[in-house]
Amino acid sequence: MSQTCRGEHLAVGTEILLGQIANSHARTVSLEFANNGFFIYHHSAVGDNLGRIVEAFRVAAARSNVVVVTGGLGPTADDLTKEALAQFLGRTLWLSEEALRQIEAYFQARKRKMPDENRKQALCIEGGELMDNPNGTAPGVYVEADGVHYFLLPGPPLEMVPMLRNHVLPRLRRLFPHEQVLVSRVLHLCGIGESDVDEQIPQWLAQANPTVAPLAGEGEMLLRITARAEDEDRARALIAPVEADLRRRFSPYIYGVDDETLASAVGRCLTAAGQTLAVAESCTGGGLSSMITGVPGSSAYFLGGVVAYDNRVKSSVLGVPESTLTVHGAVSEETARAMAEGVRNALGSDWGLATTGIAGPGGGTPEKPVGLVYVAVAGAKETRVFRLQLRGSREQIRLRAAKQVLWRLWQALAGTAQPHGGN
Repeated sequence: MSQTCRGEHLAVGTEILLGQIANSHARTVSLEFANNGFFIYHHSAVGDNLGRIVEAFRVAAARSNVVVVTGGLGPTADDLTKEALAQFLGRTLWLSEEALRQIEAYFQARKRKMPDENRKQALCIEGGELMDNPNGTAPGVYVEADGVHYFLLPGPPLEMVPMLRNHVLPRLRRLFPHEQVLVSRVLHLCGIGESDVDEQIPQWLAQANPTVAPLAGEGEMLLRITARAEDEDRARALIAPVEADLRRRFSPYIYGVDDETLASAVGRCLTAAGQTLAVAESCTGGGLSSMITGVPGSSAYFLGGVVAYDNRVKSSVLGVPESTLTVHGAVSEETARAMAEGVRNALGSDWGLATTGIAGPGGGTPEKPVGLVYVAVAGAKETRVFRLQLRGSREQIRLRAAKQVLWRLWQALAGTAQPHGGN
C-alpha cells in the first residue's frame, strides 16, 4: 500500500449535473481532508446511471488510492452507488440483518412503517463494512480492493459530514499514519489589489514550505499561508514568521484571519468600543443589513436599517433635503452624506452608513455610468464619503458596494483610515 494518501471525491446525482443543486460536498470533503493533512487530487460528478458510475469508479481506481463517494445510497431505484461499486469490483451484495434492524428502529422511533424499498439500504458489499448513520436511514460502506480504499457516504449534508469526520478521517489516520499535518492561516485584506500584493512578496510566492497563495474575492482578497510538518505546533511555527512579515507589509489592509468576514470584523470593533450602528441603503437593497445581521450577536450593536430605494423615502424618513435630490441627484456625494447622517440621527446610533449608486445593467449615463456608487460613513466627529467606480454584474456591484462601506467603517474603527476621499 502506498504511504501517501491520493484522495478523490466522486459526487453521484443527476441533479448535480443538471445544476439543480450545488456540489457543495466537493468543498466540504476537500476542507476536511486538508485540515487533517490529506489531499484531494481529483473531483468528479456522475449522474444516476449504472454504467457511467461503474466507469467513474474505473477512472478513480486508476489514479487514486482513496475514493470518497457522496450520494446514491437512498432507497429508490435510481440510487445505484453500491450496485455500481459491487459490479466494478466483481463482488456480491449481502443483506445486513443488523443494519436492517437499525433502519426499522429509525422508522419505529418516528412512528412510521418502514417501506419495503428501504431494505436495499441495508445491503453491504462483499468484503466491506457498514458505517453507522445515526442521522438517517442510509449506512455508509467502507471497502478495500487492490490497494484502493472506497468510502460510500449518503448525500444529505447532515448525514454525510458527521460520517466523514467520525468514520472516514479516523480510518485514514490509521491507514496513513506518516502523513504530515497540513495547517493553513488565511489573512483577509481589503483596499488593495492582488497584483499590488504579488509584486511585494515574490520571495514568499516562490517558497515551497510554507506556501503563500493570493486568492481573489469579491471586493477583497486573501493570502493563504500553508505549512506541512510532523505536527500542528511545528506547522504553525513555520507559518509565524511569514505571517509576521505579511502583517508588517500590509497591516493597514488586513482586517481579519481565517473565517472572519468584514461584517464580523466590524462587529468585533463595535463591541470593543461599546458603540452602535445603523445603515441607510439604496443600491444595496438590504444586502448590507443582511451581512451585518448574519453575524451572531449583532443585535448588541446593530440598531437597524432603512432601505430607501425611492427618493420620497430618502426625504421623508432619512431627512435628505429635496433640494439635494433635485440639484445633485440620488446618486451623489451630497445624498450619500445626508443618508448616513440621517439614519444616524433617526436611530440614535454612534455610526451611520449609507450606499447609493447605479448597479445596472441599465440606468447609467455618461456622467453617471453603471457601477458608480457613493458610500458614506457618519460618526460623531465627521462624515466621510467615498466615490467608487465598480465593475461586474448587478449582484457583484451591490456586493462590492456593501463590502466597501464596511471596509471604510472598519478603517475608522481600527484607526487605519487612508487620506480623505478616493476609493
